[in-house]
Amino acid sequence: MDATEYTIKQISVFSENKPGRLAAIAGALQAEKINILAFSIAEANGFGVVRALVDKPEAAYEKLNAMGFMVSFTDVIAVKMRDVPGGLFEMASILSEADINIEYSYAYSGREAAVLILRVDRVDAAVEEILARGGTLLSAAEFS
Repeated sequence: MDATEYTIKQISVFSENKPGRLAAIAGALQAEKINILAFSIAEANGFGVVRALVDKPEAAYEKLNAMGFMVSFTDVIAVKMRDVPGGLFEMASILSEADINIEYSYAYSGREAAVLILRVDRVDAAVEEILARGGTLLSAAEFS
């Protein structure tokens, strides 16, 4: 089984937490015609990290890096889950039972299903467990 089919390149942008920083990031991506598919923001001690799935991660990296932002890539997976009470429990249980740690996650809900974006400590094992237990992963190609 090749987990790379399901491994998605997330960009992480580190920035001061002050007015206008998110607008600068979003504006730069807009100017490059880069679509933001999902994102989250976390804050600690006056700094923030914007984690985003975009349709052109390499171009986003280049643009934001050129603007002076500290940008990195992180491998994540996107799990399609039932958008009902207990949907998150089902996915979290699969990983817990396989002793796979969820380092962080964020989710979005669409018309067809909810999607859980996961950063886990063992991507290959997580992909294998989710697929073996009947879960549905979105392919990396679906985010390009």
